Amino acid sequence: MAGRIPQSFINDLLERVDIREVVEARVKLKRSGKNYVGLCPFHDEKTGSFSVSPEKQFYYCFSCKASGTVLTFLMEFEGLDFVSAVESLASIAGVEVPREALKDPGKRKSEQSLYQVMERAASYYQQMLKSHAEAVSAVNYLKNRGLSGLSAKDFGMGFAPEGWNGLGNALKDVKQADLLAAGLVVKSEKGRVYDRFRNRIMFPIKDLRGRVIAFGGRVLGDEQPKYMNSPETPIFHKGRELYGLYEARRAVRRLNSLILVEGYMDVIALAQHGVPNTVATLGTATSADHLDKLYRYASEVVCCFDGDQAGRAAAWKTLELALPVLKEGRQLKFMFLPEGDDPDSLAHREGKDAFHTRVDEAMPCIEYLFRRLTEQLDLSLIDDRARLGELALPHIRLVPEGLLRQLMMSRLAELTQLSLQDLYVSSGLETQGRKTSSSSAIPAGETVSKQPGKGLKRISKHLLTITLKYPGFIVKLPDSSQQFLLEDLPQDSLFGKVVRLLVADPDMDTPTLLAALSGEAHHGLLVDLAQKPSVLDEKSLLVEFLEGVEKLMLSSGDAHRKLLIQEIKKAGTSEGLAAYWALKQNLKHTGNSKNED
Repeated sequence: MAGRIPQSFINDLLERVDIREVVEARVKLKRSGKNYVGLCPFHDEKTGSFSVSPEKQFYYCFSCKASGTVLTFLMEFEGLDFVSAVESLASIAGVEVPREALKDPGKRKSEQSLYQVMERAASYYQQMLKSHAEAVSAVNYLKNRGLSGLSAKDFGMGFAPEGWNGLGNALKDVKQADLLAAGLVVKSEKGRVYDRFRNRIMFPIKDLRGRVIAFGGRVLGDEQPKYMNSPETPIFHKGRELYGLYEARRAVRRLNSLILVEGYMDVIALAQHGVPNTVATLGTATSADHLDKLYRYASEVVCCFDGDQAGRAAAWKTLELALPVLKEGRQLKFMFLPEGDDPDSLAHREGKDAFHTRVDEAMPCIEYLFRRLTEQLDLSLIDDRARLGELALPHIRLVPEGLLRQLMMSRLAELTQLSLQDLYVSSGLETQGRKTSSSSAIPAGETVSKQPGKGLKRISKHLLTITLKYPGFIVKLPDSSQQFLLEDLPQDSLFGKVVRLLVADPDMDTPTLLAALSGEAHHGLLVDLAQKPSVLDEKSLLVEFLEGVEKLMLSSGDAHRKLLIQEIKKAGTSEGLAAYWALKQNLKHTGNSKNED
């Protein structure tokens, strides 16, 4: 892993680069007084409400409220993560990005050389598709699949000719050890080195920064396997990568949903048909790592599978893996294709709009779960309703506490004809977030946390989200509130670290703040929270922030008082009892004495 980018370098970079020049290379602008205006690139409009201020080095849209520095613009416009945006900006400025305290500089240098080797290999394969005599069959295959030359170019497709040393000869200046490490050549037991990919259409696999990290190859003859991928390498881990994610993020700046399909050609064909938000696993079953990555960039994932038995088995396995990661705000749906169709043929026959309609009407995961579990059951029979409970509860327990799990429990109660209260009691889930009463059913949506401090953590996370969006809110707090946050927040908490950075440097904006935290283990979470959309405007969020800090202070103080009361009561001494009653009297005056006995 690379070391942290020094904050001083980022600050210098922001001063060195003119935001107008960067934006104007991508958006048509015209001068208006001190500023430059044009059509906003982040929403559709006919009148220019997008303004760039060279003086403030800031952009702002008066319509959709998009705003930020040149780094923010590159992240939003080109779909880059923060580090990639810094590197892109450094490239514009013509400077190298320094790194702090690399733990293993030798490994870093080795990885960089592998990226260069893979780029050269990709260029070689692309050239072979254009010019090699044997590529005619590959071109004809792609044309018969309805693929255009532009689509092939967009995805960097290529061709590996028949022969043992085509790539090796083209890259003869590259060390054999690097070719082996990149997985481009194979060494036999007898020591012979030869090209891994031969007579195959080549699909470059890219990471989120657009760097080629591996290849997939489809054979043109009858050889097996039909598809072959690069082996695991220092820069490629098959179970974590998704084909087409880089292209999807480049094509759609704000991904609301991602469609997961099974093949490379499906991804490219759907993009050509106007469905660019499509990705595929690399010839493997969907993994938990895949799902985590998908939900980093979209709140909804639609799994598109064949309607046959194999497709339904794959869908069920995906559902089981997904249940533990279905946190609040994440949606999972399943779309099953008509028999004999693949995503490519379906989109080609029905068109983009009809395909989008099918995606919109995909089956939600709750419906799919219960439909699958009840396939062999007769719910008019008591025994089968009991069996449904036995089958469903282990899956429901996997779902994180929240609205989705509540809805699943409600659906199970409906199907089993049990009361929701009885179902919670029998399931044991009431100890994980529900407080039940023998006299009444549980109101829908009511949750009672039995974990100490959980309410404080929830408030802190909400405040962290607001702070990442509007770092300037910190300076709007009274000094006493700032002091409370500095002293009472745990040293290792994300919110605590953010507060300390902002108090030390109140002028930080969101990109600069994220840069300062780039070495954090949870940096990806911080970026996700910073980009999380809000239904409230800035003024409303400021009110929420100020009230939230006050609530945090009160809740924290109340928690401390409750703990002190418990300790005093345990002591049982006359001095302890006197202190207890004095504290009780104080709580009574402050309105915090409810239910302390």
